[in-house]
Amino acid sequence: MGINLQIQRDRYPIAGSFTISRGSKTVADVIVCTLSDGNFVGRGECVPYARYGESLESVTAEIETVRDAIVQGAARHDLLTLMRPGAARNAVDCALWDFEAKRAGRRVAQAISAEPPRPLTTAITISMGDPETMAEAARALSGHPVIKVKIGGENDAARIHAVAEAAPNSRIILDANEGWTEENFRKNMMIAAEAGIALIEQPLPAGKDELLAATPRPVPVCADESAHTSEGLEALAGRYDAVNIKLDKTGGLTEALAMRRRARELGLGVMVGCMVGTSLAMAPAVLLAQDADYIDLDGPLLLERDRSPGLVYDGMTVYPPEQDLWG
Repeated sequence: MGINLQIQRDRYPIAGSFTISRGSKTVADVIVCTLSDGNFVGRGECVPYARYGESLESVTAEIETVRDAIVQGAARHDLLTLMRPGAARNAVDCALWDFEAKRAGRRVAQAISAEPPRPLTTAITISMGDPETMAEAARALSGHPVIKVKIGGENDAARIHAVAEAAPNSRIILDANEGWTEENFRKNMMIAAEAGIALIEQPLPAGKDELLAATPRPVPVCADESAHTSEGLEALAGRYDAVNIKLDKTGGLTEALAMRRRARELGLGVMVGCMVGTSLAMAPAVLLAQDADYIDLDGPLLLERDRSPGLVYDGMTVYPPEQDLWG
């Protein structure tokens, strides 16, 4: 019997709103790809991202282009040439991982590592806002070990000081989402260093990376929008200290594993991050993040409600997925 492919769009309200330098959102729109053969079912979730020219419609259409190939038995490695990196390929790739694992009676975690997966500590994210509001949010989260702070605009110096003072015992990651400029980069970097910031994520627009090679980095800098797949990592190695690997950028777990391996070969630190999605999107990323230096998989915690069954979060500790969710 051939494989049946289904595409479903789901919408999950965000608790409040989620604000970064490019704007705000109040809902998470996701696409789920489901594969079945009548006996086994595999699922993968992706989050279309407008920054990369994606929409619900475009991602749905892209998945449709491989329907016949999947029905005829295309495997994960075939997707690397059939589809471009991005959200659509992520949904199909992760659905294939899930489907293949269930059909083989072997967990994905066993296929990718000799070590059993362990619980991880994830960062929790504070949306961008005025310094006072962000300080209040940081104070409320000050008992958590890692806080990720969205910045990237005017008055970032005040935001940095506010959150650092409000959560002095937390490890703080700043995420500018390409919001700094060549003019304010050095100033903001020094302020971050003085405040004891642990990491700065994508301070400059993708394509402006050359400035990082010629500027001291007293705080490590992580590439996000500038780093999508293992291809091109060599050029980033002298400009960044780490890369943020997201399944919706790499186009699935298959390429994400290759990207993690190549990053390590080049001496780059590894962050495993996410878009705002449900536990189904986070599940494969939890396995990818087992040896990551920085972990940012709090997507479900930003939602009013998560998918059920979902991942188990105990505070900021996230546990590996159970089989009824994924893998």
